[in-house]
Amino acid sequence: MPPIEPAAPLSCAGIVLAAGAGTRYGKPKALAENGAWLRAAVTALRDGGCAPVIVMLGATGPDPASVDLPTDTEWRWVADWATGLSATVRAGLRAAAEANTEYAAFLPVDLPDIGADVVARVLAAAHASDSGLARAVFHNTPGHPAVMKNKHWEAITATAVGDTGGGSYLGTRQDMVCVTCDDLATGTDRDFPEVGAQ
Repeated sequence: MPPIEPAAPLSCAGIVLAAGAGTRYGKPKALAENGAWLRAAVTALRDGGCAPVIVMLGATGPDPASVDLPTDTEWRWVADWATGLSATVRAGLRAAAEANTEYAAFLPVDLPDIGADVVARVLAAAHASDSGLARAVFHNTPGHPAVMKNKHWEAITATAVGDTGGGSYLGTRQDMVCVTCDDLATGTDRDFPEVGAQ
């Protein structure tokens, strides 16, 4: 009897949502703090177990040279980014489908205190659940990352409209696993620059 091969690790594309104009911030958040937020998001997804990591660009233009992308990071330009977050989410799911991964993990660029430990915890919860759906929760408030198995992608794409991404779909699911991550991060998005920040 041949030896049993170990199961391949479950694959998950890490999607950095970085296409917005950052109107309240004053510039695209992909450029915030000289790209530090973008690098932090990529590192969190990569070290948390995602491959590939794909950055969704929009307001910065179609030339990735305008953004200091970390080495070995994929990117996609979302041409219709200005129509709302839904365009970026749909493009991210297309990119994950092209990468042929089983899961997609979404992380907005403006959550710089989310680290690999948060990503790994949420990803493990999604892997362990029958639904394949999990998202971080901070102080009883749903946050990111959000992890979705590929069997949900078509429905998420169909329900994502305007500035609503996957939230409208996830909000209807009783089988989504809420993963408490208060001990690891605040999960607070950064809409305004700090005084004196670059």
